[in-house]
Amino acid sequence: MTEVERITDINRIQFPKLGIDFHIDPTAFSIGSLTIQWYGIIIVVGLLLAVIYCVPRMKRFGIDSDKAIDAVIGGVIGGIIGARIYYIAFNFDEYKKESFGQTIKAMVNTREGGLAIYGGLIGAVLVGLIICHIKDIRKLPMLDVVVIGFLLGQGIGRWGNLVNQEAFGTNTDSIFGMTGGRIQYAIINSSSYLDGTLAQKGIELSEKYAVHPCFLYESAWCLLGFVLLSLWAKHRKYDGQLLLMYLAWYGMERFIVEGLRTDSLMLGNIRISQALSALLVITSVILQIIMFFRVRRDPDRYKLYANTGEARLQLEQTRRKKVVISPADSAVLDGGFDEIGILPDEDEEPVSSIIDDADEEIEEKAEEIRDKVKDAAEAVKDKAEDTAEAVKDKVKDAVEAAKDKAKDAAEAVRDKAEDAAEAVKDKAENAAEAVRDKAKDAVEAVQDTAEDAGEVLTGVVEGVIEDAEDRIEEFSEDIGDAVTAVEEEAEEIADKAEDIKDKAEDAAEEAAEKAEDIAEEAEKTADAVKEKAEDIRDNTEDKYDHLAEKHDEKLTGGSGKKNSKKKKRRR
Repeated sequence: MTEVERITDINRIQFPKLGIDFHIDPTAFSIGSLTIQWYGIIIVVGLLLAVIYCVPRMKRFGIDSDKAIDAVIGGVIGGIIGARIYYIAFNFDEYKKESFGQTIKAMVNTREGGLAIYGGLIGAVLVGLIICHIKDIRKLPMLDVVVIGFLLGQGIGRWGNLVNQEAFGTNTDSIFGMTGGRIQYAIINSSSYLDGTLAQKGIELSEKYAVHPCFLYESAWCLLGFVLLSLWAKHRKYDGQLLLMYLAWYGMERFIVEGLRTDSLMLGNIRISQALSALLVITSVILQIIMFFRVRRDPDRYKLYANTGEARLQLEQTRRKKVVISPADSAVLDGGFDEIGILPDEDEEPVSSIIDDADEEIEEKAEEIRDKVKDAAEAVKDKAEDTAEAVKDKVKDAVEAAKDKAKDAAEAVRDKAEDAAEAVKDKAENAAEAVRDKAKDAVEAVQDTAEDAGEVLTGVVEGVIEDAEDRIEEFSEDIGDAVTAVEEEAEEIADKAEDIKDKAEDAAEEAAEKAEDIAEEAEKTADAVKEKAEDIRDNTEDKYDHLAEKHDEKLTGGSGKKNSKKKKRRR
């Protein structure tokens, strides 16, 4: 490599092999204590030129510039904020000061650089899309027109890096190689120590040789892309095509150039912008391939928004508001033709296509009604099915509850009957035992008395004893019969409880069958509603066909059969 001159003036810049050598101070001028930097001026110039280019061309994309200007202004503000936040997020240590106030002051000072282009794009798109949503502006056509402005603004804004002598790359012997006082100072300051930022990244760099002017490469690439996308805008096939082309075009350049730079934002050993560029290129290429085949298969579905009646009507309404002309007066004054260019160019769709657009609008409205009727029928059917399912579940739960209650009642009756029988049996056995004990005691007393009285009374006593024993046996038998009767009655009660349980189960099964019948009736009702909805949809189509024919007759002054046939063929 050819060595370059050692430069001590930090504001001096050279392109040795091009013979360019000049001096430029980053400060353009001062107003009191306020200094205005060339970097900020160049960025603002790029933004203004991008806005000046995009706003007048918005009507070619079907966008009302009066409504869109708010989104443009919001996007510019969001881009500046997003670019600064993105850069600070990955270089926070550079802005961390001794106090909180000094840190905030350093973070908002953008006059010396510190803006990340991807952060700017993200911020501008997010804020712009939010405003588009609020103002009811079509987003894809809006993005198609602003990405052309992005390329113009980036191509110009990159020259601010030249003034600050930043965004340079590794050493090179290329004819475009550059050097400067700030560049050499930055290289010496960063790589003279083992723990320097460049040494940590494994980048070998010397102030003795020229470096890649990465800003120049990106500026040239963006300006070339601006020209190409401006030319292709007349030939785009679908809304969002220019956006995808921009992502692929800029992503390819940034992926290559980012590999040359020495000041990349890093996440570990990964260059953040390089990784993001690769992701954007791959995603854009895949989506473009998918859209190519979709548009080729069904071009009517992806018709440009600018060619729709909605866009034309919106632009015409804006024009009439500006000149304060009523619709009736406008028709008389201009003969129904647009004087400011909202109608297609000569190489685009002819004026007669407005009739076709009106037909297509009628068809679109009819299709919307069909979809709504179909959705309503589906909703009724789903509701009926949900209701039937809920009835089934409730009946099933009631049946299970009835079964459980019947079972519990039968068990309770059986337990009570068994307890009563056991109690009666215990009482009878206790009474019989007591009678036996008393009779035994009486017999023993009589025997004792008889022995004392003598043998005379022996016969009498024995007769009494035999009579008492007979009575005791009879009493025991009566008690046994009573216990048997109680047990039989308890068994009858248990049988009745079992019958109750069987009846409850039968009732539950009958209820379940009725629930299933109800569910079937609900499904039949839902099917009937769906058929009725389809009949309504068919009637609606017939009515709209009739309206379309009348519409054609009014527009063409004829029978309207030609356009009706064309509409049917499109359907």
